[in-house]
Amino acid sequence: MLVILLLCILSGCKGEAKNGSAAQRTAVATTTGFSGDAAYNYAKAQVAFGPRVPGTPAAKQAGDWIIRQMRARADTVIVQSFTYTTADGKKLPLRNILARFRPELSNRVLYLTHWDSRPISESATTEAEKKMPVPGANDGASGVGMFVALGDVLKKTKPTVGVDLLFTDGEDYGQFGPPEVDVLIGAKYFAAHLPSPGYKPLYGVLWDMIGDKDLRIPYEMNSFQQVPDVVSQVWQAAADLGHADIFVQESGGQITDDHVPLLNAGLRVIDVIDLTYPPHHTPHDTMDKISAKSLGIVGDVATALVTRR
Repeated sequence: MLVILLLCILSGCKGEAKNGSAAQRTAVATTTGFSGDAAYNYAKAQVAFGPRVPGTPAAKQAGDWIIRQMRARADTVIVQSFTYTTADGKKLPLRNILARFRPELSNRVLYLTHWDSRPISESATTEAEKKMPVPGANDGASGVGMFVALGDVLKKTKPTVGVDLLFTDGEDYGQFGPPEVDVLIGAKYFAAHLPSPGYKPLYGVLWDMIGDKDLRIPYEMNSFQQVPDVVSQVWQAAADLGHADIFVQESGGQITDDHVPLLNAGLRVIDVIDLTYPPHHTPHDTMDKISAKSLGIVGDVATALVTRR
């Protein structure tokens, strides 16, 4: 499969042979038990709190909500609370939330997504909008919605491996640069404060911006270059489910995201992200731009990876 992936990077092949008919796609896509409608509604609940900018009441309420939801589903929930001092001296209260399924198993898979949203909309077209916070329906809430819906499945169906769902805070606070300033904060903290000595999951997947109505997920090239076997495993699972037209065998370029600090710490983590999203970092990243169908497709893949042998 890795050879096929490398050839496809060079030739631009799309893997059409694995797409299947529409009827086959519908039949296969429902077999994991994941609900895209549930994921959409959970994402909507996050957005309803308002922009989840660290240090705001909305962030406090949204974080408390995530903790409640995961305590009702997971076997164990660990909250990493810490204070981060920004480059301009501001003290930010931050929380990473780690929900663990089958914590007794040593063979584990780490999934992560960020739950904060951006304080400014620098990609907006007007100066007034640039000063507004991002609602973060896709960039923040989509991953949270998918994780809570995945928790619904894993509570009923034991995964075949231990599963850790990590909600990171402070991913989108500052500037991505170069240089990077006050971003990827929660992921960096987690990389330096792992849940146990020698914590080494089999692999990890960052799920970010996965709800776009016009969903199309190419390879993130930091992931492809450093852990191509994990990319192969995830894209093959998507193809097996009939989603090869969404998880496309093309380069999406290198992206600075929460997987980078974990890769730097020696964890085998890839990024699943659709960065071709016009409302990105604008006030228009709202619920009408994402869909239950897209969340269902990605949730389908995430579920299959940890529930099927």
